[in-house]
Amino acid sequence: MNWMESICEAVDYIEKHITDELTVEDISNHVCISPFYFQKGFSMLCGYTIMEYIRNRRLALAGGELATSDVKVIDLALKYGYDSPDSFTKAFTRFHNVTPTMIRKDNIMLKSFAPLKLKISLEGGYLMDYRITKKDSFTVLGVSKKFRYENAKQEIPKFWQSHYACGNGEHVCGMFGINIDEQMGSEEFEYLIADVYHPYKDVPQGFVTKTIPALTWAVFPCKGAMPMALQDVNSKIYSEWLPALKEYEVAAGYCIEMYDDAAKYPNGTQDENYYSEIWVPVKNK
Repeated sequence: MNWMESICEAVDYIEKHITDELTVEDISNHVCISPFYFQKGFSMLCGYTIMEYIRNRRLALAGGELATSDVKVIDLALKYGYDSPDSFTKAFTRFHNVTPTMIRKDNIMLKSFAPLKLKISLEGGYLMDYRITKKDSFTVLGVSKKFRYENAKQEIPKFWQSHYACGNGEHVCGMFGINIDEQMGSEEFEYLIADVYHPYKDVPQGFVTKTIPALTWAVFPCKGAMPMALQDVNSKIYSEWLPALKEYEVAAGYCIEMYDDAAKYPNGTQDENYYSEIWVPVKNK
């Protein structure tokens, strides 16, 4: 099963088990992809995290049931995975902009959220630049924080802002942004803002060192203003490169973004020639 077929199979699995207790690990195991890369790929291709997609589907279905039946709110809350009517009502109201009790009144508009249907289209025909390179293990110095996959896209930029705002940039400029999920199966992952570690220097208070193991990496160059250039390549990795991958497969729960020194460019990270890279660990199939 290739990457795109796996995503489609995952969506079908979610629909068949929409009222069951679903976890990312259950879904990714069903399609035989590590949760680490499955979550990243699903978000890139679909525009939602897995749990956002499940939540939206459940709330859309709940709205339809309320409008067409006499089911009790408490029963519907339990059916769709909410511990209490209050938590269900809050989520329902955020999604539909009306409370569950208002649904049965006349002329109330509901929001729909249809199941995803992914289509493979032939677009572009362009060459995607990357190189395969073996790297010895290396150690980084950085600040570390745990993030849930659910909200990482919103929270990681705040982590970077906080890093510089509190003066940590004096110790770590931020050459790397490193995702680590060594088990490739948890609900959260470690993220580091890091530089190469020099053993002759002291480790500042609040900082950590982490050794990245020797791996073979697929390295994707990104050229252009941040974050658009990097996001564009990241999207193409999951929508173009992975679906076409035949000789390699993802090898480990690491993903590294490497950022060039912004001082080298007239407009810093917003320069049209700014350079960055995305590293994905791979192994032969």
